[in-house]
Amino acid sequence: MNYPWHLYLMGIIYVMGGIMHFIKPKAYMRIMPQYLPNHKLLVTLSGIAEIILGIGVCLPLTKDYAVYGLILMLAVFLLVHFYMLSSKKASAGFPKWILLLRLPLQFVLIYWAYSYL
Repeated sequence: MNYPWHLYLMGIIYVMGGIMHFIKPKAYMRIMPQYLPNHKLLVTLSGIAEIILGIGVCLPLTKDYAVYGLILMLAVFLLVHFYMLSSKKASAGFPKWILLLRLPLQFVLIYWAYSYL
């Protein structure tokens, strides 16, 4: 288990992000697209997924599967980022320039995960 420190950093970031789904679930439910059902369940499941995948990238047996899982999860989360650009209410009060910066950041995060395959 001799991975670079930045792989562990990535894992910690996702674990902490997943934990935040349970600490501040309303913040995540507010940005969920209206066309998705059962926001509370989806926020819970995505939090669990982030925690599991964050831990998984740090373990040799699951690293590659977890990286693929993170890439898939980040691609799905793009829907939320585009939804937040759709209206003032959906933006959850974030300025449009921050929301626009999040789109390329999502691709940077996908590349970061992909770089460990």
